[in-house]
Amino acid sequence: MGPSCRANLTPVSEVVCIGSLNVDLVVRVSRMPDTGETVTGTALERHLGGKGLNQAIAAARAGASVALVGAAGTDEGGGWMRDQLAAEGIDTSAVAEVDGASGTALIEVDAAGANRIVVIPGANGWLTPDFTAAQVDRFSGASIALAPLEVPPDAVVGALRSARAAGMRTIVNTAPVPPDGLPEGLLDLTDIVIANEHEAGLLTGGAVTDRASALTAAHALRGRGATSAIVTLGADGAIWSTPDGDGHTAAYPVTPIDTVAAGDAFCGVLAAGLASGIGWELAVRRANAAGALATTIAGASPSLPSTSAIDQLLLAHPVEDS
Repeated sequence: MGPSCRANLTPVSEVVCIGSLNVDLVVRVSRMPDTGETVTGTALERHLGGKGLNQAIAAARAGASVALVGAAGTDEGGGWMRDQLAAEGIDTSAVAEVDGASGTALIEVDAAGANRIVVIPGANGWLTPDFTAAQVDRFSGASIALAPLEVPPDAVVGALRSARAAGMRTIVNTAPVPPDGLPEGLLDLTDIVIANEHEAGLLTGGAVTDRASALTAAHALRGRGATSAIVTLGADGAIWSTPDGDGHTAAYPVTPIDTVAAGDAFCGVLAAGLASGIGWELAVRRANAAGALATTIAGASPSLPSTSAIDQLLLAHPVEDS
């Protein structure tokens, strides 16, 4: 069977996410093995994964109506992911069904919550600019288009062009940074670019180690075409730069056990907040809270928080922007 999409004659969504769908196989270990070493794991788990899928779920759990543009295989994992996404209320009519295996991620997580990840793209590698552009165009009434980079970069560019033509606000998460860097013109199509400190350093050629260097990187990303830029700093919150000014949003006090999908939680909740019409500072604050909460629960999709959990953290630990 060739690639196909399920028909939806009147798709209505606030957030359209373009990205990967993966079956995550998570191995838990007390410590990471050295090269050539074998260690004994403590658990093997299967979760929903892929940055596109994770960010779509994060936005949906934060209250947005969400559509996902991507591809899954004809294997058992593809059907399982579709069923799970439907249970989350996410429109999967723009997820192509591609002969072969779905994307798979092999994830090691140690006792401190640090992780190492190997991704096999599978069906995700099938995405093309023409396909993503056409599918995004079906959701032309959406207000936000959100795209990480775990699919072919030119497919992201195609989606962003279609989103811009429809008047959507575009958000690009630079994870993972493509081996050859960002495609030509991608940042020119980006209203908000989100990078962690590692990604920001790779993209701007300077180490990002503190708020000052993060702000320098944010300015550099804006200088390359993005309207606004956010650099996330883990336990030190997030630095941001917009046409209206720069700022910092503090982190929330949590005890992390697993950092998988923390960045995806941030991106999805930011998109949901902006789609709902709340202001920039509050949207970033809620995204920061979501990223913090995601580190307190093991796994990718299981860790993505609900709106009520985000509200509770905001009430318990009010923070001010600076």
